[in-house]
Amino acid sequence: MAAVYFSRAKSKDKIFVIIKYVFLILCVCVALFPILWVIMSSFKTNAEILSSGISLPSSFSFTGYTQALTISPIPRFFYNSIVVTGFTTALTVLFFAMSGYIFARFRFRGKNILFFILSLSMIVPMTALLHPVFMVVNRLGVSNTKTGLVLVYTALSLPMSLLILRSTFQAIPASLEEAAIVDGASFVRTFFQIMMPVAKGGLTSAGVLTFLNCWNEFTFALVLTASPSVRTLPLSLAYFVSQFSFNYTALFAAITMAVIPSIVVFAVFQEQIVNSLVAGAVKE
Repeated sequence: MAAVYFSRAKSKDKIFVIIKYVFLILCVCVALFPILWVIMSSFKTNAEILSSGISLPSSFSFTGYTQALTISPIPRFFYNSIVVTGFTTALTVLFFAMSGYIFARFRFRGKNILFFILSLSMIVPMTALLHPVFMVVNRLGVSNTKTGLVLVYTALSLPMSLLILRSTFQAIPASLEEAAIVDGASFVRTFFQIMMPVAKGGLTSAGVLTFLNCWNEFTFALVLTASPSVRTLPLSLAYFVSQFSFNYTALFAAITMAVIPSIVVFAVFQEQIVNSLVAGAVKE
């Protein structure tokens, strides 16, 4: 009877494993299909896309990419996105790491209320912030500038980055700071030379999430900028859509060029992001 029981248990385990892997494969297919379809369509002609959207291209041609670079100022927009996203990510990691460290380690009156208010901003719809942000940016005199976009994107990155970094510093043993204080390290030296390197997983997660949000952001970039000299890459996609015609080949080529940096950044830092997310789950 015991042998029969164990054989049935093993059969159930095998069935469960098979179902799990089938489900994971389906999730991967659902996630990858739109990306692969866009990349594949960028090598097809408009006629091929309209006649059969899921078929392979008859011949791989880079005509769509040359058209995309001709129709839209993609190199300029690409450079603007790199500048805006780079400065925003650096400012977010630096300033919100300081804020997260203070919230994690120090006690002061109103700390929980202040953190709750800052975290509450995550549930505010972005569209509800358009008008007040537009008014503030105009009064500061930074509308239609990269500086204005950097300030707005940094502020929008506050709640998620602060939540991640606060949890990261809370997971670090306080004995590291105590040892540094005993050795005579100042507060600034302890933070930059000890806590920041130890919290690199959380810093990477906050930085990558900030990078992805800024790189793909469209609404605020459209409202706060008017000149092609400061506009970012997502706005270049509007050049390929007109009232009566669509250049799908060039559009998909532009989308491919816009999405590849995000994929590369996430693929490079994926391990650090996963490690930082599971670090707080185990308390030593």
